[in-house]
Amino acid sequence: MMTFRDWLDSILNLFYPRVCAACGEPLLKDEETVCLKCRFTLPKTGYELNPDNPLTQNFYGRVRFHAVTACFFFAKTGKVQHLIHELKYKGNKEAGVFLGQQLGESIKEAPLFQGIDFLIPVPLHPKREKQRGYNQSLMIAQGINEVTGIPIGDKYLVRAVHTSTQTKKSADERFKNVKDIFEVRFPKELENKHVLLIDDVLTTGATLEACAHQLESVPGITISAATAACAGN
Repeated sequence: MMTFRDWLDSILNLFYPRVCAACGEPLLKDEETVCLKCRFTLPKTGYELNPDNPLTQNFYGRVRFHAVTACFFFAKTGKVQHLIHELKYKGNKEAGVFLGQQLGESIKEAPLFQGIDFLIPVPLHPKREKQRGYNQSLMIAQGINEVTGIPIGDKYLVRAVHTSTQTKKSADERFKNVKDIFEVRFPKELENKHVLLIDDVLTTGATLEACAHQLESVPGITISAATAACAGN
């Protein structure tokens, strides 16, 4: 027998259909955010188990990361791109939490990512965050926190300078765009800690590098990085 809640959900679904944030197909009654088919077919990197993966190599000679990983491969017009687009431009915060949960599951038992003290989402400038309504990297960090229990330290890094978007910029332009725009707050609390920088997509690595260079000034700090997706495959 259909309950009042079932009836109400059916009516709401007529006007606000629940669709998969990855493929856009209608979600089944017990599915949330991303359908089961997409959950099993999103292209995982497996980089969390490889200390010398291509992302780590990308930073050689630039910044010293303890470990670097991304959960999924990002391809234009692909399902992961659709998820990221939903998160960044369609107000779909649940897509970010889902990506974070998947990333959290991938690193939870990975030896390289043990002993992390804080998740530090790459910050947005207050003006950009107000426009978007939230920081997409913080949504991803919340998903990781739900899975791993690692506390979120979003007070430790701030974006002090408002810059234009990195989208459509060349690699050189990306590095210049984010150079010296971040500041570390409460550095004493980060001394001798292992922190995990969180971002949505890793392309050139310019933003993560800029964040890490500021954090490197903290005595005894260990810095790792993880993103929901990266370019490739």
